[in-house]
Amino acid sequence: MKKILILSTAIAGFAAVAASAEEINVMSWGGAYTKSQVEAYGKPFTKETGIKVNWIDADNPATPIKAQVEAGNVSVDVADVERSDAIRLCDEGLLEEIDHSMLPPAPDGTPAEKDFIPGALTDCGVANIVWSTVVAYNKDNVNGEPTSIADFFDTKKFPGKRGLRKSAKANLEMALEADGVPADQVYAVLSTPEGVDRAFRKLDTIKDDIVWWEAGAQPPQLLADGEVVMSTAYNGRIFNAAVAEGQPLKILWDGQILDFDFFVIPKGAPHKDNALKFVAFATDTKRLADQASWISYGPARKSSSALVGKFMDGKTDMGPHMPTAPENMKNALVNDYEFWVDHDAELNERFNAWLAQ
Repeated sequence: MKKILILSTAIAGFAAVAASAEEINVMSWGGAYTKSQVEAYGKPFTKETGIKVNWIDADNPATPIKAQVEAGNVSVDVADVERSDAIRLCDEGLLEEIDHSMLPPAPDGTPAEKDFIPGALTDCGVANIVWSTVVAYNKDNVNGEPTSIADFFDTKKFPGKRGLRKSAKANLEMALEADGVPADQVYAVLSTPEGVDRAFRKLDTIKDDIVWWEAGAQPPQLLADGEVVMSTAYNGRIFNAAVAEGQPLKILWDGQILDFDFFVIPKGAPHKDNALKFVAFATDTKRLADQASWISYGPARKSSSALVGKFMDGKTDMGPHMPTAPENMKNALVNDYEFWVDHDAELNERFNAWLAQ
């Protein structure tokens, strides 16, 4: 009997070790954003399931996961990508399809398919946040207060360097907005050769003053160090620098470009079953609301909004800092993912050629 008991105990111990050895690799964008995901999703997921989450940073996770799948050497189980990339990679057969019926319903029983914001579910992806590209500036280094997207392109009125993401997306839209194109007409204009030329002509006006950035953590640092006086940036990164770190940074919401980020599972993910468990867990009502207490990105579920309260400091109301706050939406542009799915390659080729001129 004693031998059986010892053997049973050993087997149970081995099973516990094996269970604790389960893991998934999640690739995201790093910095304050990944920290919000670690706190709201990763730690609670591990506590509940015993599955370890390894976090991997990338400037844009869509690029390495595409390379991994095409090479047949996939190490990432879940990746956080922009909406247009989630759709494009799915169309290219590089992602696993996700059955939305496996997602948990809202607390009142509303099915997930009806609880997510329109556009937040795709064949291969589940959105977690609504975020925006904004213009930000350092109050200590700007004389006066910029009030419009046009001020970003006005280096006479507001002298100094400008920070821009090294990509066609967002830059072309903002250039047209600054050149007087109404938000609801931007993509119609950008769909024409003349519109593309117009956007690049506007970018030409500040080309000599641009400092390029690629990682989301760079704009707050560039602004804090005084290397640029204004920069495009992800709104949550600026919020974190201003509120959590006390930097004198401010967001100019005029002309902001709204977008979603999605969780996707690369085709051939080594731990697909656990990846699906993570996606379902991380995108339930509570977890999405929890993330919004760490960074000012709006949750992708309707039922999460009522649970969004204060920042982790216990005193800052998060509502006014969300890109979807009514005051911040007066002149907002929603990213047209279909446009970028269709035109991403050609416009980035044109953008890279323009950079080299």
